[in-house]
Amino acid sequence: MKFFVDTAEIKDIKELNELGLLDGVTTNPSLILKSGRNIAEVTKEICGIVEGPVSAEVAATEYSEMMKEAAVLAKIADNICIKLPLTFDGLKACKALTSDGHKTNVTLCFSATQALLAAKAGATFVSPFVGRLDDSGIDGLELIRDIRQIFDNYGYETEILAASIRTINHVKDCALIGADVVTVPPATLKSLVKHPLTDKGLEQFLADWAKTGQKIG
Repeated sequence: MKFFVDTAEIKDIKELNELGLLDGVTTNPSLILKSGRNIAEVTKEICGIVEGPVSAEVAATEYSEMMKEAAVLAKIADNICIKLPLTFDGLKACKALTSDGHKTNVTLCFSATQALLAAKAGATFVSPFVGRLDDSGIDGLELIRDIRQIFDNYGYETEILAASIRTINHVKDCALIGADVVTVPPATLKSLVKHPLTDKGLEQFLADWAKTGQKIG
């Protein structure tokens, strides 16, 4: 499973990339706002840090304007992935952009039938939102299961990019279900390495080693 980080904060992206944990980055208008930076400037910097796809989202809602914005975003770097909303205009833009050889990420997916449409439009990625469904009382992980089954039934190559990931268990369950990618906030990605028994075991090892009076090298 691939790990994308869901942020536009350069410091976090650099730190995680240096650990060799990143396969890509996702951004959205809210994350760009939070960064306080110009979208073209910060996106170009991110693209220079990571080798994998960097999702940059259009702000337009109509097809013609989406295509104009996509043309601007695509020029930022070769690893730009155009992010589009799951609407009819977004799907139309997805089909056109994919046909032109661009990577696409269809976002704001909340149903399996929406994901099916994204796959038929040729999306590189489709982004079902797990946490936001959970917030509304619907099992977000069940959506990942349904999409995985449908894509496997028909051999769709669109990758399931599980988004709105809130917990370590979300990551684990998405891996068990077979999501191709999870995109997570930096803090969540860092928390995957933590376990209290790991900390306790390391503490004991260090205490015992100190008692040996030895040094390595």
